[in-house]
Amino acid sequence: MKKKFLTVAACAVLLSSLLAACGGGSESNEPSGTAAESGTESNEPSGAAAEGDAKANIAVVFATGGLGDKSFNDNGYAGIERAKSELGITYDYVEPQEISEFETHHREFAKASEYDLIVGIGFDQVDAIGKVAGEFPDQKFLLIDSVVDAPNVASATTKDNEGAFLAGAVAAKKSESKKIGIVGGMDIPLINAFVAGYTAGAKYTDPAMEVMVNYVGAWNDPNLGKEMAVSMYDGGADIVYAAAGGSGLGVFTAAEEKGKMAIGADMVPSQLPDILVTTSVKRIDNIVFDNVKAIVDGTWKAGIQSLGVAEDAVGYSVEGTNIDVPQDVVDYAEGLKAKIVGGEIVVPADVASVDAFLSSNKQ
Repeated sequence: MKKKFLTVAACAVLLSSLLAACGGGSESNEPSGTAAESGTESNEPSGAAAEGDAKANIAVVFATGGLGDKSFNDNGYAGIERAKSELGITYDYVEPQEISEFETHHREFAKASEYDLIVGIGFDQVDAIGKVAGEFPDQKFLLIDSVVDAPNVASATTKDNEGAFLAGAVAAKKSESKKIGIVGGMDIPLINAFVAGYTAGAKYTDPAMEVMVNYVGAWNDPNLGKEMAVSMYDGGADIVYAAAGGSGLGVFTAAEEKGKMAIGADMVPSQLPDILVTTSVKRIDNIVFDNVKAIVDGTWKAGIQSLGVAEDAVGYSVEGTNIDVPQDVVDYAEGLKAKIVGGEIVVPADVASVDAFLSSNKQ
């Protein structure tokens, strides 16, 4: 197993960015497709515990696609880096290339008996964590984006449909062609929640909007993501939403080449300011940091954490974009956000519920 080892460093992490920018020792200042290494490689997850004064020792198993995806993984990386900086923890991490690797990584981390918490980022780690958590009942786990019902697992789920709804509303306000698209990573309930929210937000704002939908079938195929986005742009869409992890990078490339706009997921527009009009925000960084802090404080609990706009776990952002987003558009989106928090708008979480939502929520 390839191991990445980071030491404690007094580096400030910019809270406004979902990409962590600093690391200790010889670490790179930004995560890339292949993360920089310090320390040594080993077949066993060891090393971080050598920092005897660390407040906690954490292991992170990233989603396939790895660091440098400008999305889910980089977002989680920012959270663990913030915990290192602010809480004085140490951590190890791995970047699996295939889903089949997850179980081995979790088991090796658990067998080491060195980690106060093992974090699994991504729904497709559910089977691996479910099995390994049963084998190591004294080991604490955090699973992000799915649920494992076990006494030693905290399952953090987010209401992605709410953030996507706000992104869809902004897209509808900005689209001139009245055609927009979304490229999803996989045709699964998790991504269908993005599709449902995005479609509902766009058509709630403008019933004449047409929303194109396609799925890559992988999180790490930017070439196919690009092909799908190009097809949408050629079909008249002027904005395409990338909800596809590393595959979504291809959407951004297509937007740049076609001179169109894109929407990111789980990132900030300042990463690609020339083509991003907005992004839906999933604060994986906050979820990771809050759970690590609970470990340090001794308040961590297993169970389900269901987090949405009201908990500031999801939302949207236009921060840093070079595309003009008028204040009236922001005010409109903020008004919708307030209605979600207040319960006036209940965003559909599956595609089959969108039409009923629109019928009962006409403006």
